[in-house]
Amino acid sequence: MKRVFFDANVLFTAAHNPGGKAALVIELGTQGRLHLLTSDYAIAEARHNLALKFPASLAAFDGLLHHFEAVNPALPNPCPIELPGKDQPIFVAAMTGNATHLLTGDLRDFGRHMNKPRRTLGIVVQTVADFLNQPDLR
Repeated sequence: MKRVFFDANVLFTAAHNPGGKAALVIELGTQGRLHLLTSDYAIAEARHNLALKFPASLAAFDGLLHHFEAVNPALPNPCPIELPGKDQPIFVAAMTGNATHLLTGDLRDFGRHMNKPRRTLGIVVQTVADFLNQPDLR
């Protein structure tokens, strides 16, 4: 089963746009087709940004979280790939949770790692749209 880690921006989008692609991935998880992962770090960032930009979406956000396993490294671990400091805890948490996929909309920082699992220790870093284009998810 695919173990799919959500970055903060994907959590944010799922809460703010319940009819969108990120919410569809969560629906696949609720159907037992995926195992959904995130981290307290990603949750805190998404909650902060929702509170600033779309506070009415916070209730939906809290409702989504019970579908996720929160994965948090026990100790600070070095990030094995080159990423800005703010993104390193995301990748390390995905590694800790044995994620098969890390979904993010952060093309600026994760873009060079997208769809290159040989460079990312077997984790497929993708946008939500790319993830949903996999034949076994249709």
